[in-house]
Amino acid sequence: MRTVVFDLDGTLVDTSGDLIAAANACFRARGLADLLDPVADAAVAFQGGRAMLRLGFGRAGVPEALAEDDYPKLLDHYARHLCVQSRPYPGAGAAVEALRAAGFATAICTNKPEWHARRLLDELGLLGLFGALIGADTLPVRKPDPAPYRAAVAAAGGVVARSFLVGDTITDRETARNAGVASVLVTFGPEGRAITRLEPEALLDYYAELPELAERLLPI
Repeated sequence: MRTVVFDLDGTLVDTSGDLIAAANACFRARGLADLLDPVADAAVAFQGGRAMLRLGFGRAGVPEALAEDDYPKLLDHYARHLCVQSRPYPGAGAAVEALRAAGFATAICTNKPEWHARRLLDELGLLGLFGALIGADTLPVRKPDPAPYRAAVAAAGGVVARSFLVGDTITDRETARNAGVASVLVTFGPEGRAITRLEPEALLDYYAELPELAERLLPI
């Protein structure tokens, strides 16, 4: 079965506002200001919780080592507020439905903790559109190691050779390369079309284009 595997944050769902809010809550708990901006710092939000904390503490002149101490606190805050501002990118759900109607299997491979990912997708009404979900803690390794990607394809009922990855960061580009599959990077994330610097096999400007692109990359 042909399979399309999606990253989550910054690819299917714009979660930057809620992620930034969780980091800022950690800074305020230490008597600091909101050190990250939900718009200007959206790109770092998709690099993970530790990256956000390191950036904020660095700006405040506070030891970045505190990022490790506050990471569990960030996860706790995020778990309680993970779907306040988060919204699917326009047309994402309809595109996944169109892929499934055309006979493609669909899966999620994310570096977000699996429980967070499942709950977010469930709250947004998208969880039922995916045959598998592999998170950061599902396996002992995470992207860009290819094992989570391969596990997502297998759990969805596909084979790696007949699959590709839709993502938004260098982590997704490297994951696809390590798995020996094509990568499709979205241009509607924080980087915009600057993502072309990663030289993916294809770019995705709008989700409405994905079903036709999938047919080109994985013809019957």
